[in-house]
This record gives sequence, structure tokens and C-alpha cells, in this order.
Amino acid sequence: MLSAKEVAYEVTKALDAKKGMDIKLLRIDEVSSLADYFLICTGTSNTHVKTLCDYAEYTMEQLGEKLLGREGHRGNSWELLDYGSVVVHVFTEEAREFYALERLWADAESVDISDIIIAE
Repeated sequence: MLSAKEVAYEVTKALDAKKGMDIKLLRIDEVSSLADYFLICTGTSNTHVKTLCDYAEYTMEQLGEKLLGREGHRGNSWELLDYGSVVVHVFTEEAREFYALERLWADAESVDISDIIIAE
């Protein structure tokens, strides 16, 4: 079984592999009991959001990580994947701006993921 940090990193790599944009990893365990990490990502369209989530789910399944829940919102403008210790939020650009999770979770620690995503 992977640690919360390993789950977060593996999902980050999966989203990056499918061209997820503006990926942010927030460590929220100090400010919330919801999870250890929130991973936030933008897709270019509703279809891209679904593709990103499908691939992340597939990748984690291959690693033996159990998905606790997946929820879609308003025709795939926002999808959520719940891995218990890591919650993944994939938005369209408009939905991400509207919900502004980074602002809501401003107290969370931003994790440097520059070493695990592929620079364009």
C-alpha cells in the first residue's frame, strides 16, 4: 500500500502525462481532517476533465489503490476522485476560477512538485 505522499505523487504524474494544466498539490493535514492532500488540476474542456480522471483512476488501480468515490459535477466541469488520504479535483478553467479552492485552502502548505512533473 502506498503512503499518502506516494499516492499524491503518482496521481500528479498521471494527470501530467495526460496534459493536465496548472497542477497544484496542497498538504492539508495540518488544517483539516478531510484528507492529507488536495490535488488540483485544470482540463482544457469537459472531455479533457473526464479523460484526466479516467486515466488517474486507471493508473491508481494498476498500483492497487482503491478509489473510495468519484463524483462529477455539472457535466464534467468539476470531477472529484477520493482516495481517502488524497482528494483529486479536476476542473475546467471556468469552474476552477469559480470554486477557487486554492483561496479557500490558503492555510494549506503548497507542495513543490516541479521534480515530478514534466516541464514543457
